Amino acid sequence: MGTIEGAVNIPLQQIRGRLGEFRKDQTIVLFCGVGLRAYMAERILRQNGFENVFNLSGGYKTWEYAVQKQSNEDIFEKSIIGKDDQIYSTDIEAGRKEREVAHARIDVKTLEVNAAGLQCPGPILELKKAINQVAQGDRVLETASDPGFAQDVKAWCEMTGNNLINLQQEKGQITALIEKGVPAGSASGPAAQGSQGASGLPPSALNTSLIMFSQDFDRALATLVIANGAASAGKKATVFFTFWGLNLIRKNPKPRVSKDFMGRMFDMMLPAHSGKLKLSKLNMGGMGVKMMRGRMKKLRIDSLEQMLKTAMDNGVRMVACTMSMDVMGVKKEELIDGVEVGGVATYLQAADQASNTLFI
Repeated sequence: MGTIEGAVNIPLQQIRGRLGEFRKDQTIVLFCGVGLRAYMAERILRQNGFENVFNLSGGYKTWEYAVQKQSNEDIFEKSIIGKDDQIYSTDIEAGRKEREVAHARIDVKTLEVNAAGLQCPGPILELKKAINQVAQGDRVLETASDPGFAQDVKAWCEMTGNNLINLQQEKGQITALIEKGVPAGSASGPAAQGSQGASGLPPSALNTSLIMFSQDFDRALATLVIANGAASAGKKATVFFTFWGLNLIRKNPKPRVSKDFMGRMFDMMLPAHSGKLKLSKLNMGGMGVKMMRGRMKKLRIDSLEQMLKTAMDNGVRMVACTMSMDVMGVKKEELIDGVEVGGVATYLQAADQASNTLFI
C-alpha cells in the first residue's frame, strides 16, 4: 500500500512487545490504511501510560490523496501571499493591478447596525439612516430579529438602487450586508433610464399617496407604517387626512380655540387626539387599545405618536382636508406642527404624481 516518508512501521500485533521503542515525552501519530488498526494501537499505548498519542484521521489513503499534486497547482506558480494575506502575482504588472484592487477593497468601510428586537418598520428605518451616513461603495452590516426583514431588505435594495451583498439567517437572527449604490431616481440610478425608471414609470411617479379617512387606532397604525416604509425607500409620500382621519393629527394637549355650536358638538363626540383613538375590532371599552399599546411597547414597536413624528422627520407630507376641517369645526391651531392644509386639488396633484394611492 505504501507508507509516509520518515515513519517507523510497526505492525499492530507487535505493539505490546515493542513499547520500549516509544518515548512518552514525544508526540506520537499513528496511521494505518483507513484508521481502524491505528485506533486500536492508540488504545494500547494510552493503556500503557502514553498520553500525547493521536490517530491520523482517514489513515494513509486520505493522506495519499491530500498530498498528491493538484491539477490547478500551476496556476499559482507565479503567485505569492503578501503580508496582508492576499495572493499576488510575481509578475510586476499583474501584481501591481492586483494590489490596487486589493487596496480598493480594503478601503471599503462597513457601518454595523444592531436592529435586533425592533419590529417592522424599525429595521428598515434604521437601515435608511445608516445608508445616509456612508459614502457610495461603503457598506452597512445590519442584524435584525424581525422575520419579515429578510424579504423587506431585498425589496428595499431593489427600490433604492443599493446592492444586497449577503443575507444570512441563523438562530432567529437575520444579517444583511448592503453596499451603497447609486440612489434610485438619480442621474445614473435605476429610475433614470431616459425619461422612465426601472418600473416603466417616470421618476415623478415613483411616489406614494395615502388617504386617511378612518379614526381607528389600527388603521392609523397601518397608514403610518406604510408611509414610513415609503420614506425609507426614498419615495415621496403624501398622507391626506380627511374627516375622521383628522383626529390622528390633532395636538395633545388640546389647545383652547373659539368654535361655533356645531364645532363644540363635534368636539364632544370626537377623539380629542391620537391618544383617544379606538380599535376597529375588539376595542372592549378601551381595553383593546391599552392591550395593543402594551404589546407594541413590549415588542419594541414605536408608538403611534412616535411613528407620526418619524414620518414627518423623514419628509412624509401631511395634508389636512380643509373642507373636512370646516364641516367638523377643526381649526388649524388644533393640528400638530408641520401639517399643511389643502383642498381636493392639493390631493389630486399628489395622487397624479404617485404610482399608487391607498384609501384607509
